[in-house]
Amino acid sequence: MTTLRPAILLLILLTLVTGGLYPLLTTLLGQWWFPAQANGSLIIDTNVVRGSSLIGQNFTQARYLQGRPSATAETPYNPMASGGSNLAGSNPELDKQVTERVAALRAANPQAKPAVPVELVTASASGLDGQISPLAAAWQIPRIAKTRNLPVEQVERLIVENTTQPLVGFIGKPVVNVLLVNMALDALQAP
Repeated sequence: MTTLRPAILLLILLTLVTGGLYPLLTTLLGQWWFPAQANGSLIIDTNVVRGSSLIGQNFTQARYLQGRPSATAETPYNPMASGGSNLAGSNPELDKQVTERVAALRAANPQAKPAVPVELVTASASGLDGQISPLAAAWQIPRIAKTRNLPVEQVERLIVENTTQPLVGFIGKPVVNVLLVNMALDALQAP
């Protein structure tokens, strides 16, 4: 019993520290230093949660900026089933999906450049990306401007306003938040 006592006490101590004290401390510090991020980075508009700045939504109408395709199970952008398609680059099914997506995007965006940005035809590893590159957003500007009867410059300005630059220039790339741009587009045309 004397050899078991230190092991049991150590188990109880480590359980309290790693299972109670550490999670409580990180939760309190997260709520104190980063309250918006700790609570899901929610975007609230007139007391209604419109979504999260971190999780994409399935915008399919021509009047909206569209994000990366989602490969989540059951429905696109399902946060309960986060995951990629797991198709290898050599898989013929992936090639077929990309070819279909390129054809659909070119048909929906006839006035855009023929070269479709790769992120608009390939799903991410999580399937939940809420941001796209400025290049992918700019590729969609002619379609959005035409559908909404807006000047191209006005749509460009909204995209620039909702582009986040990396904190340090050499770490990361600029990204455009799809949900924020679409909310700004809707607010612009609100009666």
